[in-house]
Amino acid sequence: MVEAAVPTILFTVMWLTTRELRLALVVSVSAAGALLLVRLVQRSSVQFCVNALLGIGIGWFFVQRSADSGGSANDQALAYFLPGILYNGGYAVVLALTCLVGWPIVGFMVGSVTGEPTAWHEDRQVVRLCSLLTWVLVAPCVLRVLVQAPVWLAGSSEAMDPDAAIAILGVLKIVLGWPLQIAALGTMVWLLTRDRTPVSETPRD
Repeated sequence: MVEAAVPTILFTVMWLTTRELRLALVVSVSAAGALLLVRLVQRSSVQFCVNALLGIGIGWFFVQRSADSGGSANDQALAYFLPGILYNGGYAVVLALTCLVGWPIVGFMVGSVTGEPTAWHEDRQVVRLCSLLTWVLVAPCVLRVLVQAPVWLAGSSEAMDPDAAIAILGVLKIVLGWPLQIAALGTMVWLLTRDRTPVSETPRD
């Protein structure tokens, strides 16, 4: 959670206080790089630091595209938050489609653990359970889009003060990030511990 939040906090604070977009981006990248170095020294997983750097890199690309198209400084700062909104929207659509076609993505996760990629699909109860768990994963993505997209659009159209929109998006990106994801995973665990998980007994000779 810290590794995901620190670069976003620094980007938002630096932009609002200095109005120097490049400086804000450099500081956020430097923070993510420092956290990555700490992980390497500790010889622990660097996955989340790499994810943070990748997210910043994509945000930087969108900022550059906005600059190339003649966008103002506010437009460029808002562009930094656009990839996250698009990602969550696309992710929600893909996950929802897997449920609607009857092949929920969580089922394939189950299959990867059992070593039988599609055997789970033969049991309707398991399919229903996997669909429910997949919908739980969809919910945070939909919520992020529903909350962040109106703020981004209002800031871009200047219906809202762009600085206020950037500050709100910075806060929302943190609040609706890992805390919401952990809540979704906690809900999944709760569903799996209700003693209603369908498990077929192995027939004995």
